[in-house]
Amino acid sequence: MIEKNEKLLDAFDVKFKHLLVLYENLQQENASLRGLLSEKEAELAEMKRGLEDLNGRYRNLKSARILSVNDDELRDTKQRLARLVREVDKCIKLLGE
Repeated sequence: MIEKNEKLLDAFDVKFKHLLVLYENLQQENASLRGLLSEKEAELAEMKRGLEDLNGRYRNLKSARILSVNDDELRDTKQRLARLVREVDKCIKLLGE
């Protein structure tokens, strides 16, 4: 009976030690994953800041593009507007008759 209890105790001891080793491995893996998560969160925050910067630069470029109309485009736009005004004047004249 004592031998049986000793065998059970030895088997329990072996399984317990194995369980402790598994627990320690999981703790190490958990710590490693937490570190990786922190790195990825920092990387994500940096990417978000970069995206905000790029969006701001894009808005500035769009604004600059609107303001930088060259002479040819300005002349063409004025001619188109003049034609539209003449057409509207013709239409008003026809409506007045």
